[in-house]
Amino acid sequence: MKTFNQPLGGNEMARFGGPATMMRLPAVTSAEGLDVAFIGIPMDHGTSNRSGTRLGPRQIRDESRMLRPYNMATGAAPFDHLQVADLGDVPINTFDLKKTVDIITDHYRKVLAEDVVPLTLGGDHTLTWPILRAMKEKYGPVALIHIDAHADINEHMFGETVAHGCPFRRAWEDECLINDKVFQIGLRGTGYAADDFDWARGQGWTVVQAEECWGKSLVRLMEIVRARIGEKPVYISYDIDSLDPAFAPGTGTVEPGGLSTWQALEIIRGCAGLNIVGGDLVEVSPPYDPTGNTALIGANILYEMLCVLPGVPQRPSRFSGLTF
Repeated sequence: MKTFNQPLGGNEMARFGGPATMMRLPAVTSAEGLDVAFIGIPMDHGTSNRSGTRLGPRQIRDESRMLRPYNMATGAAPFDHLQVADLGDVPINTFDLKKTVDIITDHYRKVLAEDVVPLTLGGDHTLTWPILRAMKEKYGPVALIHIDAHADINEHMFGETVAHGCPFRRAWEDECLINDKVFQIGLRGTGYAADDFDWARGQGWTVVQAEECWGKSLVRLMEIVRARIGEKPVYISYDIDSLDPAFAPGTGTVEPGGLSTWQALEIIRGCAGLNIVGGDLVEVSPPYDPTGNTALIGANILYEMLCVLPGVPQRPSRFSGLTF
């Protein structure tokens, strides 16, 4: 019988001790034999406002020590079905963003050659484009569920085409995406012109602005998303600034009026049943949240992604049954 890696439990080692890996899982140097790999990309040279996301992966790992292996809401027990480990960080070039983009693509090309699902700890949002390039090489164009305050579809920023506001325009140009199966959820705030969001709509993408989500459960939205994506391979990109800054202040470009943490959970849990081939959690900037709560939320979202991967059974929640 195959033995699966298990997170180091709080009764085996105090939560403030043990290895500084994602969920205190084993650290490995090769993706061989894994089903899922947590990978950090400690970069922030693509940011346009407050930096600090280079420190995101380390703090997400640190705060993930509070996570336990069983999902009490969905019944998912991912470590009973998948071989998971922490594959460490991509050795980016911290002085050259454009070289870093190619380093990331090459790194993920090698990971995907082992038929591993990568779950990425960011890092600024620039990193999603090079990951999607590697995804296209393996799967062809993929569906995309992108949760964010910003569309990240700029043609350029300060004349540069590589930046955290441009990854999905670059991915579109590289034909990495199935256009009628791209969903952007949580977009909001001020812009320069209507085209800031409408360009995406013009490509056939579905844009769900934050205002459409206010005061609502997003369970029905995710039913629609699942139906439209079907069996196509799908990538999830979660920018922590999709959350209202009341929940997640530790990020570089905050916008009021964002999603709640329970809506974030509804979105990710609503991905169960999809053919998820990878995901990322980006834009955690620890200097702007000394409590660590933003990173802790990020760690939970990554865990929820793990719980909805193919091969992880879900069990209906055993709630009280009361009507109130």
